[in-house]
Formats: sequence, C-alpha cells, structure tokens
Amino acid sequence: MLARILVAAFALALRVRADCAGGTGTQAVWAQCGGIGWNGGTSWFNGASCVAQNPYYSQCLPCTSTTTTTRSSSTASPTSTIPSTSTTTTTSASSTPTSPGSSAIKYWFIFGDSYTTTGFNYTGAQPSAANPIGNPAFPGSNTCGNNAPNWVDYVLVKYNSSVKMGYDFAVSGATIDNALVGGFGIPSLVDQVTMFTNGYTSNGKPGGMLPGWTGDNSFVGFWIGINDLGNSYTQSGDRAAFNNQLLDRYFSQVTKLYGFGARNFVFLNIPPVDRSPYMATQPGSAAEKPLILDYNTKLAQRVASFPSTNPGAKTFLVDTSALLTTLLNAPQANGFIDATTYGSQAGAMWCNNYHISPGVHDFVARAVQSALAGTGAP
Repeated sequence: MLARILVAAFALALRVRADCAGGTGTQAVWAQCGGIGWNGGTSWFNGASCVAQNPYYSQCLPCTSTTTTTRSSSTASPTSTIPSTSTTTTTSASSTPTSPGSSAIKYWFIFGDSYTTTGFNYTGAQPSAANPIGNPAFPGSNTCGNNAPNWVDYVLVKYNSSVKMGYDFAVSGATIDNALVGGFGIPSLVDQVTMFTNGYTSNGKPGGMLPGWTGDNSFVGFWIGINDLGNSYTQSGDRAAFNNQLLDRYFSQVTKLYGFGARNFVFLNIPPVDRSPYMATQPGSAAEKPLILDYNTKLAQRVASFPSTNPGAKTFLVDTSALLTTLLNAPQANGFIDATTYGSQAGAMWCNNYHISPGVHDFVARAVQSALAGTGAP
C-alpha cells in the first residue's frame, strides 16, 4: 500500500472591482452576481464587491480595509491563506490505473447532510454547463438560506480548472442509516446511494441518465456523520463502539459505489460542531468532543486502508476538524469577526447557530482543492 501525506496550505489572490463603495442592491454578501447563464441580480450591497471567479460565476465578496481601489476591473488585492490541514491519499499497490489527468474529471457524485446539500433532485433537470448542479438554480438551496453558496458550489465553479457537473444527493438532517440513528424520515446516506443507483447505474454498472461516467472521469465525495453523533452522543452504552457500527455502515456504501465502478473518493471528517453557538448552550455538550475525535480517528484509518482491499481505489481525507479548529482559534487572523457570531453579515463564522457560513465553506472548498490538486477533480 502506498500512502502520501499532502499538506493543504496555499494562498489565494482575489480580484476586486473598484465599486466597493457600492450602495444598496439585490445581492447579499457571498451571493452570485454574474456569470454565463446568470439571470439573477447584478447589483450588490454597500461593503461588498462583485468579483469574477471564472466565466460562469461572479460572487459578492466583502470588502476589506486592505483592498486596493482603482478604476481597473481586476486589481491585485488581498490574499487569504488557508490554514494547514493534513490530507491522506492512498492507492492500492495492485492498482493499475494512473491518477486522472488535469482535465479528466467531469463528474462529481456527492453525499451528505446540511453541510453539503444544494437541494438537488435527481429526477429533475440534470447538471449542465448552464447549471452545473442541475437543479435548483445555481447555487441551489441550502441551510444558510438566500441561496448562499457552500463548499460544493465553490469546488464546482470557483476552484475548478474545467467545467464539472455536480450530482449532490446530500439532504439536510441526514444520518448514515436511519436504522442506526433516527433521521425522522430524512433520506440517509443509505437512501442517497439508492437514489444514485436508481438514477445513474444499470445492471451494476454506470448507466441510467449518465451512461458516460467511469471510475476515471468521476469523483465521489462524502461529508456525513455530524447528525449521527449529534443525535446520539447523550445516549447510554459504549458510544465509541457505536462509532464502529456507524463506520461499518458508512463504508458498506462506499464499497457499493466502488462495485458500480467508482474509483476516486474524498472524505471530509466531522468538524468541531461541539464549538458551534448552539452546542455551547446545550448541557452535557462536552461529551460530544471526544466522540468526534474517536470517529475522525477511525474514519482516517478506514480511508487509508480501503484501497488495500479495493484495487484501483484512490482515497483522500480532508481534515475539516483541523481546519475549523484553526479558524475558531484565530478568527480575526482569518477574516472573521469572532468564533461565535452568526448571521448573514460579512465576517460571521456561522450562518446560524449550528451551520458554518459561506465564508467558512470557501475555506473548506480551498482545502478540498488543495488536497485533490493534480487529480483533475478541481
């Protein structure tokens, strides 16, 4: 088994327009304000600037005191550096396929919960160059409201080297399996994989509405487990042992996708939601922290070992726990107000009392981009 440790640390330069003085407008901070196929608002609120990220996506970004204001449409300006996060890439020694080329990846299949959902319905409009998430209108519908982008949106249209199509099966409130942790009828990871199976496979192979996907031209992403621990950490019994049950079920679904032909997998671990404004008010919330650590440790072990029994598989782990811990420990150094403010204002780390803001999602997307550099996924 061959393992490589990648360090996700780099600087991103933003291009800022001159109209930072702004005024009243239709688009809030972090919302889309332009791009090919965009039919929404193109004006923005005071204190924000419409920044072209690529031909398909321009975004309202908060101005900063270090922004250089000129009448040029693309002025060199502030940089934002991503805190280091460790990412593991593992391939099987018996693997014959090489890493995908820089433009090989065309499709993303994504599974998870409210930290990942865009509101996609696989029976509706399919992803296209005009709308890379298919439906609803880009950037989709998610927990932060006002169609605020999340990490999936950023990976697909902001930190991408070519056009990517995203099939995002994530659903707010999802758990790994409702039979293990009740999800109140919400489609779990198991259900989401069933939807994928129904829509995009045929006779155990790529097919359905997307017969052209292969293991070489697709990536599978997972960010799941937050609700499993959040809804069960107060229960009696050996909770660390229960993490094993959760991960057994989790990886049964990874194996199922591998069986259909998927070969490239990226996993995001559980962030420190125990430090969210909501959890700070909950009695006994300190008990969740060690369970998150235990889950993440075991997840990393499984991610590293998966290719040894699944030839050709390539696995990547993005340590969102380390990333968000760094941001929470030094919010102002990373462009945020503090570690607890939530709402739609620029600089808030949380968009509500339990979910990270679009600004934090941007950091997550950059960590994913850095982890997958050279694979063709970004």
